[in-house]
Amino acid sequence: MKVAVIPARGGSKRIPGKNTKDFCGKPMIGWSIEASLNSGCFDRVVVSTDDPQTARMAEQLGAEAPFLRPPALADDFTPLVPVIAHATSELQKTSPAIDLVCCIYATAPFLQADDLRCGLEAMQDETVEYALSVTSYPYPIQRALRIDQGEVSMFNPEHYNTRTQDLTPAYHDAAQFVWGRREAWLAGKAVFASRTRPVILPPGRVQDIDTVEDWQHAEWLFRARQLSRVQRVA
Repeated sequence: MKVAVIPARGGSKRIPGKNTKDFCGKPMIGWSIEASLNSGCFDRVVVSTDDPQTARMAEQLGAEAPFLRPPALADDFTPLVPVIAHATSELQKTSPAIDLVCCIYATAPFLQADDLRCGLEAMQDETVEYALSVTSYPYPIQRALRIDQGEVSMFNPEHYNTRTQDLTPAYHDAAQFVWGRREAWLAGKAVFASRTRPVILPPGRVQDIDTVEDWQHAEWLFRARQLSRVQRVA
């Protein structure tokens, strides 16, 4: 059995109500639920939340919310893996045949069903424990600068004269999904590790949403993509 778990706690401080706030005509979490359902990958799509209002909305949008997350796993400092491990343990009470669990971020409006299918395909290799959505940095990290007491210096000065095309590309977590084996989640295994397979997404479909400015940028990007699709059809 394959299960999607969407973590969506109710206590966002920088963007109050972030997971249920309207984003381009739909509650933010609705985009993640829609992509999960449309992918055809999952036997169950479940929202893990500590907030009854979020749970009700999730059910209205077609997901399940069969339990409420305990407060100890719903603060600002709770890591991802324990949250998914808790959800997996709860779901095993009624679905003991779970083999794969995919964490899908609640704030991932650019997530596409095909992305999730690519992640599932990566998990067909039995040596893989996780499949993680990643995207490339927009600028070589080897040429990053630091500012110390108003003075500028390079983190890696040995690359001052290295051509950009000669530097190793770097990637970061795209904050959209993480496929994982049930055993890996329950054992608390690290996601950024050797047995994780990357699923590379284009930078134009990735936007971290932590601040009001992030939200506004994501709306602009989303609407621009919608307009582009309409123009191509026309």
